[in-house]
Amino acid sequence: MTPGTPGTAGTPDGAADGPSQNGSARASGSRASGSGAAAGGASNGGASTGGATAWKRPAPSLTTDTARPEGGGRAAPGDAPAPARQWPLLTVLGLAGLGLLVVGTDAFWQSFRIGTMLVGAALLVGAVLRRVLPSVGMLAVRSRFTDMITYGVMGGLIVLLALMVQPAPWLKIPFLEDVLHLTVT
Repeated sequence: MTPGTPGTAGTPDGAADGPSQNGSARASGSRASGSGAAAGGASNGGASTGGATAWKRPAPSLTTDTARPEGGGRAAPGDAPAPARQWPLLTVLGLAGLGLLVVGTDAFWQSFRIGTMLVGAALLVGAVLRRVLPSVGMLAVRSRFTDMITYGVMGGLIVLLALMVQPAPWLKIPFLEDVLHLTVT
């Protein structure tokens, strides 16, 4: 076979590793690439060819389920009703829902700004809950560190943008205004 064809050593799709057309098993060096070299050595009764020993991969450990994120256990005992077990997630969702309700009803002046800040604050509360509580139920999506960074950065950006929204922003950051005007004009 020529280099670059499937089944040659070093190609990512070496599914055809095994006995070559003349019947001899391919094993280069002490460790052959792909799983076919181990299978090829096994088909020859475990005998190595060409003075090279077939490398055998250790047996994988049995995985029966996906690992739960760190802190992904119930936030309340198992005999508690479902809402009580998931109170951290319900707190974050309730605060975000309140923010969306304020934005949607447009009940008062600046309700868009206040509602958006509530949505950002909900994510910041989620980051704090993820940090301080040992178990947060379904609020745990990834590792503790990744969840805290994701919730914190997204919540902070949403609050920052809500403070800077036009007209009459509550927070003025000159270099960000210059960047915005540069992209618009």
